[in-house]
Amino acid sequence: MAQAAFEEVVEDFEFLEDWEDRYRMVIEMGKDMTPMDDALKVPATKVEGCASQVWLHMTPESGVFHFSGDSDALIVKGLIALLHRLYDGLPMTQVQAVDARAELGRLGLHDHLSAQRSNGLRAMIERIREQAA
Repeated sequence: MAQAAFEEVVEDFEFLEDWEDRYRMVIEMGKDMTPMDDALKVPATKVEGCASQVWLHMTPESGVFHFSGDSDALIVKGLIALLHRLYDGLPMTQVQAVDARAELGRLGLHDHLSAQRSNGLRAMIERIREQAA
């Protein structure tokens, strides 16, 4: 049940055979994200369980889930961009139905992220699901 923006990433990944190219793509996606307002980088938006600094700010509008995010690590910023493509713009009622692990698994990320990065990604997904509930 992935959004069109995430499906585009899946298609792009299929054309990139080398994992270094895929990492570069994820990092570029993070760099291309709209910067998160520094005023939102507060303890309430900080995601615990990540090796790097991560902030996620959710803003539901008229029953639609939106969020912004940032990190001090480029690859993590890219992971936030992936989650943004997966969740942002969904009706609030559909956020819980997204199997993020399966969707991200389509990219083969689980095999190529360190244990710390995988734990951080899980923490970000949990925060998104909690905030949408």
